[in-house]
Amino acid sequence: MSLPSNVHGYLYKTLIIFNNDNHYQLWRYKRGVPIFMKKISFYAMLVLMLVMLAACGQASDTNETASGTSETTPAASEQPAETDTTETDTTETDSTEGETRTVTYLGEEYTLPANVEKIVVTGAMEAMEDALVLDVPLTGAIEVGGEFPERYASITEGATSIGAKQEPNFETILSLKPDVILGTTKFKPEVVEQLKKIAPLIQVSHISTDWEANLNLMGELSGKQDEAAKVIEDYKAEAEAAKAELGTKLEGKKVMAIRIRGGEMYVYPQDVFFNPVLYTDLGLTVPDAVAAAKAQELITVEQFAEINPDYVFLQFADAENADKLTALEDIQNNPIIQKTNAFKDGHVYTNIIDPLSEGGPAWSRTNFLTAAVAELKK
Repeated sequence: MSLPSNVHGYLYKTLIIFNNDNHYQLWRYKRGVPIFMKKISFYAMLVLMLVMLAACGQASDTNETASGTSETTPAASEQPAETDTTETDTTETDSTEGETRTVTYLGEEYTLPANVEKIVVTGAMEAMEDALVLDVPLTGAIEVGGEFPERYASITEGATSIGAKQEPNFETILSLKPDVILGTTKFKPEVVEQLKKIAPLIQVSHISTDWEANLNLMGELSGKQDEAAKVIEDYKAEAEAAKAELGTKLEGKKVMAIRIRGGEMYVYPQDVFFNPVLYTDLGLTVPDAVAAAKAQELITVEQFAEINPDYVFLQFADAENADKLTALEDIQNNPIIQKTNAFKDGHVYTNIIDPLSEGGPAWSRTNFLTAAVAELKK
């Protein structure tokens, strides 16, 4: 077979030349000069061409796919990001819920959830006052006379009553699923055991001299440690200034704080009720009756007359004298009591702060100090 005349001038290619016997010849030309020739079966060549066509098809599909992926990439990349975020959030939440922390209070260690959100107070009015000072909302709180005292309105707005001071309702407390229960050191052992079965229990001291530890505990539970420290610092500064202001004015004078309960008068040990404010912070003389008291001690009218105090701070609450609502008037009008120095000189001060105040916690202490000094320095 002869080649076209123009091949010699430009070809540097392979020519496929078919013969009549279904074979073809491969010619390689360079400037018209044949380089090699090979004879191959027609069918083999057909297979080779099909393979080449298939390869071209795959390349085309690949290009189309690449183009399609480019168009849908934003949506695809967004979906994994959302999944990753969700998984991270879930992991963090699960981790937080399972984490615990150790809180040390008055030498004892307590294991609590890392994030304390639900605080239930039962029996410990000291804790109620500390929550009030730091503005810590409670999940469960103590009722007095069937309701929450008005002064606790800001922290009991969303709270559930868990019963009276010495009568916790275990079922209600259980239903609240508290992270921690703040009870009182006055609870009987059987009550303590029941509460411990529900949630971690911390028994808050009723001793007035533990007021700083009590307030710091509430601060740690609520994340308000700085606020607690500031309250303590401010109180100490005010007490020091008040002591200096009073000077020796009350030297040799008998100053007492008395609470009326059930129609009777009671005094307390030197480290309970308002006594630490009077005898420690202000440095006043401790009367013998107070020094001798081991707990809440009843004093009769005759004993009161024998003590013959010069200044008296009386606390009287209707809720604590439901059966003797006239008790305060009866005491004030008693002729024996009227002969004592405090009554004769007009130095008897009734309910200078809320009558249900505990006396020792930060709220009571701060408010009593201000009110008492205002009267004592007159």
